Amino acid sequence: MTSPSRRADMFLSLTEDPREGGPLLGDERATLCEYLRYQRLTLEIKCSGLDAEQLARRSVEPSTLSLLGLVRHMAKVEHSWFRRVMSDRLDLPKLYVTAETPDADFDDALPDPALVAEAWAAWRTECAFAEQLVAAAPDLGLRGNVDGEEISLREVLVHMIEEYARHNGHADLLRERIDGRVGQ
Repeated sequence: MTSPSRRADMFLSLTEDPREGGPLLGDERATLCEYLRYQRLTLEIKCSGLDAEQLARRSVEPSTLSLLGLVRHMAKVEHSWFRRVMSDRLDLPKLYVTAETPDADFDDALPDPALVAEAWAAWRTECAFAEQLVAAAPDLGLRGNVDGEEISLREVLVHMIEEYARHNGHADLLRERIDGRVGQ
């Protein structure tokens, strides 16, 4: 743990940061996809090098917020917006939601290595599906339907960037509580 008067080292050197290198003058699709890629990679970086116990560690009582919960939550959000809404598959069951535990993404984020592996696999699967859907879409005006209202792929991409950015702020605080690592 670092002392309160000293900031921890950066997670990665700037030359090793996988988030660098996106288009600076890209079109709308390239720009939105790059911002979403950056936010997804930030979540991965915040969770890197931690074991199951650390990933499942809760913020403060009574909150169920944990890094593992965030990974599961983002898999659920990716699944809901891209696989269910934008692919018109609302018949698919939601991830990490049951009648008994509607917030299972956070509530059931336990310090089990198998559960951690499953969460990362689900998240990666849903991110890959979303990337394929966006790449194949004729344009960002592609529409999905949520609660009887149409929504564009453009709006979903912006929402996902916002969702990750908000939760990456939570991840900053969670990671700092675990081992003192901050920033980046």
